[in-house]
Amino acid sequence: MDSHTANHTADPGTTPQVAPVAGRLKPNALGVLGILFFVLSAQAPLTGVAGAVPIAIALGNGPGAPAAYAAAGLVILLFSVGFVAMGRHVVDVGAFYTYIGKGLGRTAGTGSAAVALFAYCTIQAAMYGLYGVIVSGLVAQHTGLDAPWWVWTLVTMAIVQVLGSSGIEIGAKVLAVFVLAEFSILLVFALVMFVKGGGPEGLGFARTFSPEAALQGAPGVAVMFAVASMFGFEATAIYGEEAREPRRTVPRATYLSVAVVTVFFAFTSWMLVSSYGASNAAAAAGKALESGDSTSFVFAPIAAQFGPWVNDVLAVLLATSLFAGILAFHNSASRYLYALGREGLLPSGLCATNRHHSPWAAGGAQTALSVLLVVPFALAGADPVLSLFSWFSGVAVLGMMLLYFLTSISVIVFFRRERLDTRPWNTLIAPALGALGIAGAIWLILANFATLIGGDTGTAVRLALTVPAVLAVGIVAARSLRSRADRAAR
Repeated sequence: MDSHTANHTADPGTTPQVAPVAGRLKPNALGVLGILFFVLSAQAPLTGVAGAVPIAIALGNGPGAPAAYAAAGLVILLFSVGFVAMGRHVVDVGAFYTYIGKGLGRTAGTGSAAVALFAYCTIQAAMYGLYGVIVSGLVAQHTGLDAPWWVWTLVTMAIVQVLGSSGIEIGAKVLAVFVLAEFSILLVFALVMFVKGGGPEGLGFARTFSPEAALQGAPGVAVMFAVASMFGFEATAIYGEEAREPRRTVPRATYLSVAVVTVFFAFTSWMLVSSYGASNAAAAAGKALESGDSTSFVFAPIAAQFGPWVNDVLAVLLATSLFAGILAFHNSASRYLYALGREGLLPSGLCATNRHHSPWAAGGAQTALSVLLVVPFALAGADPVLSLFSWFSGVAVLGMMLLYFLTSISVIVFFRRERLDTRPWNTLIAPALGALGIAGAIWLILANFATLIGGDTGTAVRLALTVPAVLAVGIVAARSLRSRADRAAR
């Protein structure tokens, strides 16, 4: 019995289902660095810094915003301890769906699968909106060709579909180039600022990381945007079946990705605050938001260090950052569809693979979902940034935080029942602390959801309700499938 078969035994109290015959994903295709690049691409570092950091500083706790990124990283690290412990015993492309199902039952697992698929597809659609606007502007600026944003979005969907079907290694190599480019310029800027001793007021460590600095203003808003910036690290488990020695590779990739992302965002945002001076950073970020171009808060100090040519380069890197994130979420969502097809929860045709061992059918279905999510906004003439990007980013983050919470609870239940790992810290204490931290983050997100989506209270309430609605639909579907299976067994 291979590892995949071993990890698909029926949960206690459920009716076993006969999974359809599926093509296999390519084993031993990814190492730690390959998985790391997929994770970092999903987090789109330049997009996260240029888009979220100015808002966290202006509307959150001002110069204390970097401390919010450190706090968010600590919560995610606590979550990762139980996440990794579960991953050592369950290797499956379904990740959250499988983990939650093992601990809380198949019905809860299926409901969570619907939420995960919803979150990955909506965040990708959100990124398509911002990407289309940026690429449209770049093409018009450099070639004079003025095409609507949705034209470049549809063209990119086709490119992403081709890359996603060309093999996991091809995708990893493409993402490595883009991620290294955006990471490099931001990290070099931060290191230069640090070596120079900071900006006009020095490094200002105490004015950024002291408890007083961290708790000033509206720290909840800053933590909310910090947590949102870390969306995507959990993809390490999704690639478990394609990883070399997954029981060692996935844990290493998970811890490494959380550490890299936390340090990167905290350090880079600290140096951005320092470049303006702690006493001026909030006002500068607010001015950038009022101008309608929040990226200027980030681009201006980098250009001041390296020259005005950086502005053109950063604009291109912002587009490639979004493209890398889009491709990463395409791969994640397609593997969820593949897993659900393999389990018989969706049509079995979704678990077909091509000669590259890529889930091409699931990838095609994911691309179709992207079209269905994006095209209505184009037909309605809606603003792709203020509506498509803002709305879908908000619901995706809320959905993913719900999955983090359910996974933490599932880890505790699973190891109390199975006793496969008796280490208290790994299977009880850290997951419990992580669940408390995530519950707090969910409360902050809900309390500030209108700010997160950049909309009014009514829109915020309607969008927030879509997440429990999707969970409910998934649970109802699971019960319907189980009822049909029971009738067939009789």
